[in-house]
Amino acid sequence: MAEKREKIIIVDDIATNLNIAKSALSEKYDVFTAPSGAKLMLLLEKLIPDLILLDIEMPEMDGYDVITLLKASEKTAHIPVIFVTGKIDPEHEEKGLSLGAVDYIIKPFSRELLLKRINLHVMYEQQRVDLLKHNLNLEGEIDKKTRTVLELQSTILRTMAELVECRDNTTGDHIGRTQHSLKLLIDMLLSSGIYTKELTALDIPLLIMSSQLHDVGKISIRDSILLKAGKLNPAEWEEMKKHTTYGVDIIRRIESTTSDSEFLHYAEIFAGSHHERWDGSGYPRGLKAENIPLPGRLMAIVDFYDALINNRPYKGAYTHNAAIDIMKKGPGTQFDPVISEVFIKNHNIFKDVKTYYDAISDTFKLRPERSVTVGTPFGRISNDFNPSEKIRLYLEVFFDALLEHKTLKKEVSLWDKDVFLFSAIIHDFDDFFVENDRLANGTQTKKNIKTSIKSGVLQRHAEKLISNNHEKWDGTGYPLGLKGEEIPLEGRLMAIIDVYDTLITDRPHRKRKSHREAVTLIKNGSGTHFDPDLVDVFLKHEDRFEKISES
Repeated sequence: MAEKREKIIIVDDIATNLNIAKSALSEKYDVFTAPSGAKLMLLLEKLIPDLILLDIEMPEMDGYDVITLLKASEKTAHIPVIFVTGKIDPEHEEKGLSLGAVDYIIKPFSRELLLKRINLHVMYEQQRVDLLKHNLNLEGEIDKKTRTVLELQSTILRTMAELVECRDNTTGDHIGRTQHSLKLLIDMLLSSGIYTKELTALDIPLLIMSSQLHDVGKISIRDSILLKAGKLNPAEWEEMKKHTTYGVDIIRRIESTTSDSEFLHYAEIFAGSHHERWDGSGYPRGLKAENIPLPGRLMAIVDFYDALINNRPYKGAYTHNAAIDIMKKGPGTQFDPVISEVFIKNHNIFKDVKTYYDAISDTFKLRPERSVTVGTPFGRISNDFNPSEKIRLYLEVFFDALLEHKTLKKEVSLWDKDVFLFSAIIHDFDDFFVENDRLANGTQTKKNIKTSIKSGVLQRHAEKLISNNHEKWDGTGYPLGLKGEEIPLEGRLMAIIDVYDTLITDRPHRKRKSHREAVTLIKNGSGTHFDPDLVDVFLKHEDRFEKISES
């Protein structure tokens, strides 16, 4: 394998100087020349060098003007610049260094001196890049451990929730629907500036994940009551109401056996307060108005709505409109009037939640919140909580670019674009229902998606996106240690997108990195972490990724 050669651009308006410097450096470096600052800027559109040698005295645009432009652009600010000039007074040297130059070489120079100074700065730059890569690996390990803890917590919550659903199978996907509706309702409140202080004080991803246990106390309810095909008598109803206190007791017992029980705190609140009423007539404690914890007031609305629009042993399902008419009577008595107003105002979005879950049940024949392999909204919520719209837009950039790629276009051209991008929503579709009409509009698009669901194409795309994005090009990734093109193309794409999105997003243990830092780290991961061809595509279109990240 050929040794990597660093790229150097020499900028000088005198051809003799360009030839001398190029001759001195070409044996060790890939050297490019530019006779002016303007020509340099054109060259930088095609390649980013490891170092620039820049003359000061040039017509039209001198070296000071050039370095000012370089440092003003995030794309080129990181490139080390060495001034090569005949100006020897301290004033000019100080000015050049203050503008961002890393060194100052006086002409005429000897070949040996030029090489040594260049070697020194190239070595320094490589050490800086290696340190960035090392930090990326450390952050990756921290993120991996954080994900492991979250996945373990999610597994505990999901296992307990499934115990409830296994016993009370008449409620179907109630847990998944209420969990998703809760996320939508919280987003609406935040965007409306309602309860912002209270909500931002909560760990929202953990809150949503914990909502799975709001009915966990039903585990302790007798089958003769829980599954009764008809209305409960007063004694049975009193027993059924105890599922709230039973739930709190179950969660507290689990909390007492573990030192890391914080993730169950919200679950306990949900279990004990989602049947309290705003006017104080609810159960189990008869709490009133804002004495009811905010999570309980939120769940009270989405839980009641879901119960209305689905079949129960004691009643049939109400239509969406009939359910909303009933709920309009609840503000100020059953529900928090402020939250209820937001829910009713946006009621059609919640209607789509049931539509989606019914469609998934009919096509995949499984419950989406139980399937990590089809990329549920809740698997992603528990890990990254990333907005799916940006993921979809990043993938669209890749899709369009790969249709022009000399080797990868063959595979991508076989994909239906609408179906592929729709699978990204399945991968992480927090915003799916808000964006539903725009993402899947048009008769032909819907027909393509419907056909792909039946044939399994949509599911296969989604599985590859979510199951292979932690594999690495050099085979050191997980879970299968796949290498090179053994990794499905979808996974190789998502690997770059996940790392980029993670780097430019604030994390509990660090601040977000700039777009330029993220691009540098991805560039340095080419051939080890990432598919080199896809990194080249990413670098070519990085400005589009930046615009998406800022939107």
